Amino acid sequence: MCAITPPTRALYDLEMTAGRTAPTTLDRWRHLERAHIISQPYPWLHTRNHAAMLALALTQRDRSEALGQVVRIIVAAPGSLSGRYPEGNTGRASVGLTTPMRVPDDLAEIVASE
Repeated sequence: MCAITPPTRALYDLEMTAGRTAPTTLDRWRHLERAHIISQPYPWLHTRNHAAMLALALTQRDRSEALGQVVRIIVAAPGSLSGRYPEGNTGRASVGLTTPMRVPDDLAEIVASE
C-alpha cells in the first residue's frame, strides 16, 4: 500500500463532504459510493467511509443498510491492508462484499494510479 496522493485525497474529501451536504439522500449516497471506490486501498479512509455510510443509513432508519455497514466497518481495514477488496465496489449493503464493479470513467485513472 502506498500513501495517497494529494489530488486523490482532495477528491476523496470532496466526495465525503458532498456525502454529508448534498441536497438529496440519493445524491448523498452517490457521493459516498464514489468516495468508497477511491478509499478502498487506504484502511483509515475506507473505514471512515463506511462509518459515514452507517450514519446515513441510521438517519434513514434503514436497518438492512445499517447492519450491512456495521459488517463492512469490521472488514474494511483488514481488506484494505491485505489488498483484498473488490475494485469498483460501491460499498452498499445491497452489493456483495466481494463483488467487483465497473469503476466510473472519471475515477478509473485515479483508481488505477493508486
